[in-house]
Amino acid sequence: MPVAERSRRLVVLVWLVAVIAAWELGAFLLADVFHDAMAASKLPFLHDIAATIAKNWPSLLEAAGVTFSKAAIGFGLGALFGYLLAVLMSVSRIAESIAFPYLIVSQMIPVLGLAPIIFTLVRDMNASRIVIAAYITFFPVAASTLSGFKSVDEEKRQLMRSYAATMPVLYLKLLVPFSVPYLFAGLKIAAPLSVTASILVDMLGSKNGIGVKLLYALYGGAKDIFWASVLTSAAMGVFSYLFIAQAEKVLVPWRKSLPSSAGGQSA
Repeated sequence: MPVAERSRRLVVLVWLVAVIAAWELGAFLLADVFHDAMAASKLPFLHDIAATIAKNWPSLLEAAGVTFSKAAIGFGLGALFGYLLAVLMSVSRIAESIAFPYLIVSQMIPVLGLAPIIFTLVRDMNASRIVIAAYITFFPVAASTLSGFKSVDEEKRQLMRSYAATMPVLYLKLLVPFSVPYLFAGLKIAAPLSVTASILVDMLGSKNGIGVKLLYALYGGAKDIFWASVLTSAAMGVFSYLFIAQAEKVLVPWRKSLPSSAGGQSA
């Protein structure tokens, strides 16, 4: 294993141990030093949450699967739409000048405000999850990919044209390969956000999903299930990011550093 990879893993391990230690210390101070009556609700012991997850993992896994599957479908559709839109805007300056301002405006609409509108239109909670996840995904992907297309040196473009390269050849041989790292930068931004968006839609009236568990546990006073659901939701977001990052390593092995990405929205 390369030294740099070992160092990175060591740093991650140290941070993980530090977070766990800080969490347990904070829970201990609240419960046993300050004797806070709400300590179990504010910051329960991490080992207690782990025990709850171990006890309830089948139902948590089922709920997470419902939410994650719809988020994944929406993420895929949003990524495809965003990429095609980026190609269109890179081909035509007129299309970019017309479409990009509307893209910016569309991202100003909060998900919690948009979700009821989408549900009213489609009348299906699963479809609403997919649409919202796609909505969250397409802008970071479109903006990052467009940035990649624009970052290609003009000299390289001219060289391709000097060989009488057609527009499809120009994209396939130069622009698309060059923009792939930028595409993955946008995907890594969008992946956890699409999961978060799907969880938020769960809370607006769905009958299943991890967001439903969060909501019922919060208002039902089941604090152990609530915190277990919170950590499960966080794990879903982390997994989505790591999956895209691993896919980038496999599909873009020549890439050694992240390009600065454009775009992104908080759900």
